[in-house]
Amino acid sequence: MKSAKRLKKSENLWGFAFILPQLTGLILFTIGPVFATFYLCFAEWDFINPPKFVGGLNFSVIFGDPVFYKSIINTFIFAGGTIPLTIIISLFLAVLTNRKISCLSIYRTAYFLPMVTSSVSIALVWYWLYAPDFGLINLMLSKIGLPELPWLADTWWARIAIIIMSVWLQMGYNYIIFISGLKNIPKIYYEAAEIDGANKFQIFFKITLPMLSPVTFFVVITLLISTFNMFNESYILTRGGPAYATYTLVMYVFFKAFQLFRMGEAAVASLVLFALVGVITMIQFRLSRRMVNYDV
Repeated sequence: MKSAKRLKKSENLWGFAFILPQLTGLILFTIGPVFATFYLCFAEWDFINPPKFVGGLNFSVIFGDPVFYKSIINTFIFAGGTIPLTIIISLFLAVLTNRKISCLSIYRTAYFLPMVTSSVSIALVWYWLYAPDFGLINLMLSKIGLPELPWLADTWWARIAIIIMSVWLQMGYNYIIFISGLKNIPKIYYEAAEIDGANKFQIFFKITLPMLSPVTFFVVITLLISTFNMFNESYILTRGGPAYATYTLVMYVFFKAFQLFRMGEAAVASLVLFALVGVITMIQFRLSRRMVNYDV
């Protein structure tokens, strides 16, 4: 009995020893910063002087700043434009290539390539495409007799430009997810539908979409988190302009923390970002119980 207890204790010690590096990283880089953020919401810190407790001052400053509300609106605009377009295009490409065609691996690699490329590099390339004087897009528009567009100078066109780039950037990853989901749909359903005389549209809306609902739900959640954390695209293309039209919530946190060195105010803004993503995700999980078909 004692040897068995001693062996179990030894196994537990070895188990804790194996998870110690991961546990240390979790505490230092995840749990610790979370608690530090909650503390900094009620403190004033500029990286140099020790944190000073200021009560609810940071909340009053943030919630009284019109730029803060504009950054939230812009974040929702980017999410509302990027998420549906990415899903539609990714699903369309997945359905289009979910068949035996030549050079299929080349197409899939080309679609996925933006995901393995640095977003900073991609944003720089798109900046040269959108440039007003020498941009390739405006050059092509002028060649076919169309007026040049103020991609990065107009408030709405700047938002459209970032949405287009974001869709192109995230399309490849979600295309792979949809392809995997399509491969897991039993072919017997399609065969039965064809025997019953269903056309392609009926098959898509009655079989493919319902069977892909868990995959679509996963894509929506990941796109939501990714879009709400958008930074590189707006920062490199427009620096948040013109007139704060592309100023996202993450850019607001960055500006407060690393340009004004107001870590307390940045902590409040990041807490709002966390709350927004959490609430929207919970709502989606609630809706998924009625809209998602898990019997796949």
